[in-house]
Amino acid sequence: MHIASSKYPLILAVAALGAFLFPEWKDTRAAQDRATIRILAYNIKHGEGMDGVIDLERAARVIRELEPDIVALQEIDSAVERTSRVDQATRLGELTSMHSVFGAFFDYQGGRYGMALLSKFPITAYANHWLPEGTEPRTGLAAQIQLGDSGQEIIVVGIHLYRTPEQRYAQASGLVDIYRNETTPVILAGDFNSLPDSDVLALLKQHWHVPAKGEDRLTYPSDVPQREIDYIMYRPADRFEVVEHKVFHEPLVSDHRPVIIELRFLNPANRN
Repeated sequence: MHIASSKYPLILAVAALGAFLFPEWKDTRAAQDRATIRILAYNIKHGEGMDGVIDLERAARVIRELEPDIVALQEIDSAVERTSRVDQATRLGELTSMHSVFGAFFDYQGGRYGMALLSKFPITAYANHWLPEGTEPRTGLAAQIQLGDSGQEIIVVGIHLYRTPEQRYAQASGLVDIYRNETTPVILAGDFNSLPDSDVLALLKQHWHVPAKGEDRLTYPSDVPQREIDYIMYRPADRFEVVEHKVFHEPLVSDHRPVIIELRFLNPANRN
């Protein structure tokens, strides 16, 4: 699968998607104007559960049960030896009846390691934006997604920041620069490896709205959660309102818990 790449801080580039073999299906909701959108952020650790078993099908079951429209997945393998050479982004797209794109960080065990985005709606463009490098290369995997016949579009960016606080702050700064002048609504979703009171979150909160998850907000580790490091954030703040924002208790399938948000679109003419 070809990945359109852009060197930091290039703005999201249009990519030719004709080469993609998407599942031949039609979600009836995709043909309607959308009032809400459900987005899932989930680090699935290449399908390896807390029991040490690699089982991509059970990760797909969790995704289907949560009924997202768009999914940002972290720690995804493509043709890697440890996961039997499976193209995990494509396979998860097949298992969930969603379009898929993969963004690689680096070559690993004969394949590539990175992130994926899944969408029930058409992906009109995508880019794998290189961020300032640290212990490992990192990117922001961005997809421009058309929501129904209204022509309304959003940009969803998969995130997996790593490793030291200084490296993560530099990567977050790269994201700020990439989207500084973007007028399309932009949603960041994924594993930020940063606590709520960190400098990384303080920086991102200057540019994105980070809604609270509620009392049950801890996302890692999944069996005995101790830290909140996975987030979904959006901008502009007055373009959406939160219908639901939850962390789901799933202690087996991955070492992270899935985070989902449902956002209602606000009519721009009726903004306060």
